[in-house]
Amino acid sequence: MTQLYMAARTVLTQLADAVGQLSEAEFRTPSPALSNATIGQHLRHTLEFFVCLEQGYEQGVVNYDKRQHDKATEHDKFVALGTINRVHEFINQNPADKRMVLEVGYLPDSEECIHVETNFMRELTYNIEHAVHHMAIMKIGIREVAPNTVIPKSFGVAVSTLRYREEPTVSSH
Repeated sequence: MTQLYMAARTVLTQLADAVGQLSEAEFRTPSPALSNATIGQHLRHTLEFFVCLEQGYEQGVVNYDKRQHDKATEHDKFVALGTINRVHEFINQNPADKRMVLEVGYLPDSEECIHVETNFMRELTYNIEHAVHHMAIMKIGIREVAPNTVIPKSFGVAVSTLRYREEPTVSSH
């Protein structure tokens, strides 16, 4: 379980470091490479999944479809950094694993949800993977709208990919 908390903290720290380097304008600049989405929009989306998990923890029910879509988080980098810090504080508490229910609905014309048995660690894993995916997208946008931003090579790259890249090349002689 410690691995998951460390991975979540790493993701959140990398996000805070990258966003901290952006100007407010860069944070809100539409990126043509991202279909005119902004870094702020991708960050807000990513953080709201963590927020949903945090908010659902006590009751044991998480529903990512009920995200706030908070415009302040996507428009104001300091609000976003505050959200990162709040989620970081939650993760630093090392919440115990517990059974949870994931509420999800896939019918576009219905509010009906199905309930899927899950647990906190599985959802934290999902949040980490989801964040890494969006970080890879954000990296494209950051390189476009803020090319002087220093981003670690591991930003938006799955750990399994990092391990694979470090493996020595096998010769086929």
